[in-house]
Amino acid sequence: MINPRRGEIEAVLGGRQFRLCLTLGALAELEHVFAAEDLSALARRLADGRLSARDALRIIAAGIRGGGSELGDPQIAGLAAEGGAAGYVDIVARLLRATFGDPGGCDEGERP
Repeated sequence: MINPRRGEIEAVLGGRQFRLCLTLGALAELEHVFAAEDLSALARRLADGRLSARDALRIIAAGIRGGGSELGDPQIAGLAAEGGAAGYVDIVARLLRATFGDPGGCDEGERP
């Protein structure tokens, strides 16, 4: 069972259910691949809304590994998302929101 308070989400890829979480190790992995100096720079880079398919793969793969799977990028790249490209975008958006919170400053359920 996922724990949203830990930043975990569930996603179905390739017909399999995965837990995704951007743990500290997963965030460090993303800092490295995106050449971000620190977490603030990483958050700004991810919030700009301009992500390539390769970026989405890296984010989803880091989240899957942070969730406990040992799959590598090549295996994850071959997993289809329901809804195609929109499905991948949804997974990335939910994972980033779970990790960094709502860009408006309110977490889900805490809107005024």
